[in-house]
Amino acid sequence: MKLLEMLRCIISETGDKGNVSKDRKGFERMKITESVFLEVFEKFKNTVYSVVFHYVRNAEDAADLQQDVFVKLLGSDGEFESEEHVKAWLIRVAINLCKNHLRSRSRFSDAPLPEDIPVVQEESNELFAMVLTLPEKYRIPLHLFYYEEYSIRQIATAMELPEATVKIRLKRGREKLGKSLRKEDWF
Repeated sequence: MKLLEMLRCIISETGDKGNVSKDRKGFERMKITESVFLEVFEKFKNTVYSVVFHYVRNAEDAADLQQDVFVKLLGSDGEFESEEHVKAWLIRVAINLCKNHLRSRSRFSDAPLPEDIPVVQEESNELFAMVLTLPEKYRIPLHLFYYEEYSIRQIATAMELPEATVKIRLKRGREKLGKSLRKEDWF
C-alpha cells in the first residue's frame, strides 16, 4: 500500500478533524486536520525523504522512516504557527527518528543510489554521491542549506547546534567536497 493511501486510512479511522485556534496572544495556530495533513504531506514528502535518505543512505529505510515521520505528525497534538513551523517540526522529527534508527540498528548499506531520489537532478547524481560520502556532521547541514534552502539559523535550530557550529560545518563540508571534486577532476 502506498504511503499516502495508508495515511488516508489512518486519518479516516481516527476521525480527528482539528481546527484553527487562537493562542493567548491572539495569534492563529493551526491544528492538523485531514485536509491540512494531506496538503502538508504532498508539499513536504520529498523534503522529509531527502533528509532521511541523507542520514540512513538506504532507500527502503528512508521510505519507512519517512512514513514514521508523517504518522507522528498525524498523531501530534501540537499546534503550528505557520507552514515553516510545520516544515521545521517535520525535519526535527526526521532527524531524531534517523538518529534513533541508526543507534538501534548500527548498520550501513552499500546499495547503489536509487534513480528516483527526490530533488536530485539526473546530471547531479555524481555530485550527490560525493555529498553522501561526507561524514554526517557535514552532509546534513550541506543538504539543508543547499537542497532545502534553510538559513544557518534554521539549520542550527533543527539540529540543536549553535549557529557558529553550523557555519563551521558548512565551511568544512564544502572544503572536503572541494577536495573530492578536485581528485575526480571536476574542475
